[in-house]
Formats: sequence, structure tokens, C-alpha cells
Amino acid sequence: MSSQNNISSAIADAQERARALDRDDPLAFTRNEFNIPTKSQIASTRLPDSATTKAGSGSDDGAADKCVYLCGNSLGVQPKRTQTRINQYLSTWATQGVQGHFKPLEESPLPTWLDADEKAAQLIAPIVGASEAEVAVMQTLTANLHLLMSAFYKPDINGKHKIMLESKAFPSDHFAVETQLRHHNLDPATSMITLTSPSSPEDNVLTTAEILAAITEHASSTALLLLPGIQYYTGQLLDIPTITAHAHSHGVFVIWDLAHAVGNAPLALHDWGVDAAAWCSYKYLNAGPGCIGGLFVHERNSAVPPPVEEVAEGEGEGEGEGEDYANRLAGWWGNDKRTRFAMVNRFRPVPGAAGFQLSNPSILDITSLSASLEVFAEAGGVGALRAKSLRLTAFLEGLLVGEGALVGREERALFRVITPRDPAQRGAQLSLKLSGGLLEPVMRELEKRAVIVDERKPDVIRVAPAPLYNTFEDCVLFVVAFAEALAVARKEVAV
Repeated sequence: MSSQNNISSAIADAQERARALDRDDPLAFTRNEFNIPTKSQIASTRLPDSATTKAGSGSDDGAADKCVYLCGNSLGVQPKRTQTRINQYLSTWATQGVQGHFKPLEESPLPTWLDADEKAAQLIAPIVGASEAEVAVMQTLTANLHLLMSAFYKPDINGKHKIMLESKAFPSDHFAVETQLRHHNLDPATSMITLTSPSSPEDNVLTTAEILAAITEHASSTALLLLPGIQYYTGQLLDIPTITAHAHSHGVFVIWDLAHAVGNAPLALHDWGVDAAAWCSYKYLNAGPGCIGGLFVHERNSAVPPPVEEVAEGEGEGEGEGEDYANRLAGWWGNDKRTRFAMVNRFRPVPGAAGFQLSNPSILDITSLSASLEVFAEAGGVGALRAKSLRLTAFLEGLLVGEGALVGREERALFRVITPRDPAQRGAQLSLKLSGGLLEPVMRELEKRAVIVDERKPDVIRVAPAPLYNTFEDCVLFVVAFAEALAVARKEVAV
């Protein structure tokens, strides 16, 4: 009884501390920029009337009725202004038709469709630490990885031909690497190196030293290194600048998968000398399910010399002479704007990352992404968000495993945090590894309590407090529900 009293007292104390932290949070205003699903919405099996989900329809009415949404590492919640911006796009299309490509409209916050990708590049560049010319909003993550590898992976079967990645990389990254190797008639069994941590074989939390040692060991045969900025399973934030510099010192080209890092951790891709990178936009960038991705190509890898002479309309058709720029899979939207609509069959790419584009991008997608990026700008950028994120994640960790933990002793023995404890080595995510057989009942019990996190089988729950819209009180509510779920699951599974 006394242990239960201690937990109840600890919960009350944690709630009081959380509410004080939320009151003093300089970014508290950004939560009201998002549609946080309510408990009834999460439980519903019916499509709601559109009027009930109208953008901005309710300020943060009934905060107690909101679900606890800690799943921004999988899908960010919807910014309220997304519906507004999409409706403005739909109105432009409805009233202007094809003129929407070129015709600016007075009082419209939207760029012309011809310039939409450039506007999105302006918004994303500071988030990844790049110049506008080094980024392109285009395609999706895996497609962009393929495009980058097609441009920069140039294997020499008698020398550097191997691609190095981690053994527990996201499956799509594995598939991309394997098929790129086969595309070059190489065997993944002999041309792919998968990194496994000697110090953490079960979780595969690779230390920087282990990665550097592997690069050194395989440098003579490695052409390309593909790693995640933040590892999706463990939530580990890798030391991007140190690893990049070490790879370069051994002549290895580096591509970073930033799916979990973009909008989460501060990035300085240009200053760190990163060769290339790709990301999605539906996690911490809140652009919506499967929304458009992006890529970065360092300016040294994307230079295009000025043309010897201007290509007049109708001239140069059929010419295929080589050009002094990085070859890539090409499409008309990557072509220089001056000749893009001249319909000349001579490809001269836009200088920079934009020259890697293929088709004209989905304006619907770009409009949705840009709506969220507006909120990032108003929040003061990733630096301000990172400062709050560090506080949020540390607070969550303390509630789970600290001295004032809200989880009882018996339940505490049923999980462990596999994300590095060093705040500098993690983003806005803690991965909790459960004892065998507990994942399904714990997730079921959390859902009953309107707590949304995600699972990675066989036994990991990923919990991600996103600083744009999550609160310290969300962390308390999660841990209380998690402890209850563990208690139910323990009895059910008889651990």
C-alpha cells in the first residue's frame, strides 16, 4: 500500500512540475498551430464530417480531451494551416487552370506553381543547414537515395566498389543498396558491408569509434557510405561531421539518410562537408502521409559550368555531347529554366541540387509541406526546438527510469531504454525494449487510454515527444498509462 501511495504522490508531483514547465515554455504557442486528435476521434471508426475538422476550428479547446500523441517520429500531426493553404491551392487551380503555373495572384501567400519548388527550398534550407541552391524538394526518400546513388556511386570492380551501411538499417535502405549493386552487376554478398556493433550486438547501437574503425578497415574497397542521421529503431543520433570527415579522409563518398533527423536535430550539412543526403517530410516536418521528400547535394558536387553559348529554341536537338557536370538520371524539371520550355532535346541542368529533379513536383504536396515549414520559421528554427526537445526527452527519461520514476519496481523490470543516455547522442525519441511477449498487450492498453506511440517488432516501443506540439504534461500522461499497461500485460503474459 505504501508503494502505491509513493507512486500516487510522485504522479501528483510530476504533474505539478510538468504544468509549471509548460507555463514557462517559450514555444508553448506552437501547440495551438496543430490539430491534436481528441480521445473520441482516436477511438472512432467513422470518417468525421469535414466541418468538425475544419482548420482552426477550435483553439486548444478541452486540452483534457486531447489524446497523448507521441508519434511524430512516424507521422507528425496536421498543422491547422495545412487545410487553409491547400484550399488556397485548390481555389487557384479551380479559377486559373493552367495559368496557375505562371500567374501571380494578389494577396495570395502561395507562389506560382513554376516557382513552388524554389519557395519550398528556401524554407527547408535553414532546417538542414544548407544554401538554397544545395537543396531540392522532390520525389520521396527512397527514390532520392536511388537518384543520388545513380549519380555518385561509381564502382571500380578492381578497387573501390563496396557500399557500407549498418546491419539494422531501415529495410528500404538495404533494398536500395542491394539493387544498386545488382544494377552494376555486382553481388551484395561481396560488395556490401554491413556494420554490427561489437559492444552492442543485440541493439546494434554503433559507437562513433566503431564506425570510424570500420571505415578505416575497409577504406581500400569502399566507394560509398550510407548511414542514418538518427537510427530509426534505437533513436541514436550519429556524429555526422566526425564520420563524414573521416570517410572523406579515406576517399569514401557519404550519403546520409535524414528521415528521422530533419526537423528534429540541428543540421549543418554544408559546413560539415556532407556530400549528399535525402529525407522524407511526414515525420517531424508534419507534411502528411507519404508527402514529398527532399535531397541535399553539396555545392562542390553539383556545379554546372556556364554554357559555351546559349541554345536557341529549336537548336541542339539530338545533340548528346558530354558536359562537365555530375551525370545523373535526368528529367525536364531539372533542366535550366531558361530552356526548360524551349522543348530542346539538350539537357543542361539547373546548377545545384535542383538539377537533380525529374518531373514537375506535386504542388499539392509542396503546399502541404510549406504550410508546416511556416510554423518552423515562426518557432525560430530547429535550434529553439532542439533546446526544448532536450528538456522534454530528459523529463520523459526521468519519469521512466530516474529517481522519481512513476513506474513501479515490478513494471520497471519489464523494459529498458536502448536509446543512448547521452542527450547529445539522441533526438526526440526514446526507444523502450520490452520483455518478450509484452508488446501486443502493452500497445493495446495504451490505445485504450488514447495514447499514441508506435511499435517496432518484436519488442520495441518508440516514444517521441515533438517540441512543436508536445508538452511536459504529455510525458507524465504517457508514463502513467505505460505503467498501467505494463501491469496489465505482466499479469496477462505471466512474466
